[in-house]
Amino acid sequence: MQSQDVAPRHAATAPGPADVEQAEAALVEHYARLVRLAYLVLPPGRRRVLTAHALAQRSLPRGRREQSAIPVQASGRQVDPGYAFLRERVLRAALEAARPRKGLPRLSPPLPQVWGLRLFPRAGGADELALDKRLSALSGPARAAYVLRGLEGLPDADVRAILQRAGVDDPGGALAAANSVPAQPALLGSSEFDPCSLQVRPTDLRRRRRHTRAALAAAAALAVCGALVALPGGGWGPDGAAAPVYARNPAAEAALDPGRLTRVSPTAWKSAARTDFSVWPARGTLTGDRALLRRALAVWARPGETVRVSATPGTLPGGPAGPPQLLYAGEVDNARVVIFYDGLRIARYAEPRNGTPGAALDFARVDGATAAEASAVVLGRSDGNVRYLTAPWVRTAATRDLTKPGSEATPLPLTDGITAPMASPVVRTGRCTSWTVLQLSDGSATQLSTDLGELVPAHLTAGRPGSAGEASGTEGLRAWGPFACSLTAGRSAGVRSVNAWTYASQPLPDGSGDGDWVCTRAETWRGDGTAALAQFRTPDKAAGTVVARATDVLACGPRDPHVLAGVLWKSGGGNWYLLAAGSSDTETIRATGGVTASGEGPLLTAKAERGARAELTGTLADGRPIGGLRRPAGR
Repeated sequence: MQSQDVAPRHAATAPGPADVEQAEAALVEHYARLVRLAYLVLPPGRRRVLTAHALAQRSLPRGRREQSAIPVQASGRQVDPGYAFLRERVLRAALEAARPRKGLPRLSPPLPQVWGLRLFPRAGGADELALDKRLSALSGPARAAYVLRGLEGLPDADVRAILQRAGVDDPGGALAAANSVPAQPALLGSSEFDPCSLQVRPTDLRRRRRHTRAALAAAAALAVCGALVALPGGGWGPDGAAAPVYARNPAAEAALDPGRLTRVSPTAWKSAARTDFSVWPARGTLTGDRALLRRALAVWARPGETVRVSATPGTLPGGPAGPPQLLYAGEVDNARVVIFYDGLRIARYAEPRNGTPGAALDFARVDGATAAEASAVVLGRSDGNVRYLTAPWVRTAATRDLTKPGSEATPLPLTDGITAPMASPVVRTGRCTSWTVLQLSDGSATQLSTDLGELVPAHLTAGRPGSAGEASGTEGLRAWGPFACSLTAGRSAGVRSVNAWTYASQPLPDGSGDGDWVCTRAETWRGDGTAALAQFRTPDKAAGTVVARATDVLACGPRDPHVLAGVLWKSGGGNWYLLAAGSSDTETIRATGGVTASGEGPLLTAKAERGARAELTGTLADGRPIGGLRRPAGR
């Protein structure tokens, strides 16, 4: 799960040299941003990801001469001098790597190295694919100018100066060339261009295992197949961006036949024994486009080199075992999109509408989905918005800001089950001040779901584990309001549902009111990887704070609806206290280590020193021991 790194604009002292420790701290703090900068400036290539990491890692000064030459930027913008220094070094190295070289091919940096695997960022939508294609057509300096403008937010004067220091002969020309690509800063910060959040796929395993002579024969056959797939006038062949066929068998051929796709009646869900993706009808204006469906099935079975593949954790990206069910085929924004369901997974195929090469293929595990969890699928994301295809039983849709529980929902238009675009909380950058969720109703029940950067939104519930209800009610909205922004911790983690449980309310020792204790637990589609967060909020704070977390534990879940957590809290008078709370059936709490205290009941308050660390243990009403959730790293 990667959080978006914000451009560092720390207050700087008067211009002067910055030491190497400052640059090292900047590299650690903003490593992800520096790698993204290098990745965007580098031209497309098989080692683009590894080269970007290598350039960022090699940007630190080595000798004393370099250490004393780190400048502080003297422009009007307040910039961390260590970061500014590293940014220029990374930019200079990326421009050098992108510069055409006569004679021998340019050698890649020695580290890091990965053998037998292909690494690439998570797949984005058609807008990201189109932007990447347009950037690849620019020169290295023009790409650098575009990225410094869009990703770093620098004015042209600063961009010109940085390019000049990086050795660009014509900074003005680079800026002019960058003007040919429309500014899209939000896309530059998307997962499509994040080389720190990667997908891993093997290289051609069969070819690697063959002897040299057989490998040469296979390479020749592959070249012939590639010539047959390509069309003389450009565009797609029958299988589009799919790789060549390695083997043929009846089952594989049946899975690639658009005529054998499963199509469900539009009214099947009304009489079906279960309500999940298996009763969704095929929708969209291109369900009869056999060529599109053939390409989508072929790419699913054999994604080629130009296909960006992503899958939620625990989801196998392999081809279908037989003919899958068609859920959607149509145009979404600037892409043609096809969505399949094979009984275990949702597969989403997207290709640029203008016919340029390349495609995106995304997978999400949805086995055992309930009606609430099978209520919507992401059709596409663009310009910070997300658009959904909803279940046939959904009658109305709306959006709601989860951080404002008292506000009214805003109606969201539905057309043939497709929502109008709505703001996605996971594609924006900067500080979290709101969290927009999807509200769906079938006429008798209303549910909330949130986009966490995957194909299927996560279902939100509220209440004691084992008896939790929908988060759309008054109590559920009140429970989620101060803690909505913590949902970002579940981004791209394969989250199925998230529950918020207000398990305790604790009087503050200075008499300023009561603090609320809430446990949020994210369940995943794969079973493991669950995450429980204990959060605490005082009356003077609009949002809660995560004070403890644990993964792959039963605490705060339906199998063990108990939790114990603590926090060091500073009163208005400047005194420090250890506050601890357990669920209602906690009989005793004991603190050891930096704070020694014990008490009866589910609450404990004890005086403490700043920075003290305490271990919490407790006893439940049935005599079982309970331990405290771990504190987050770095707190």
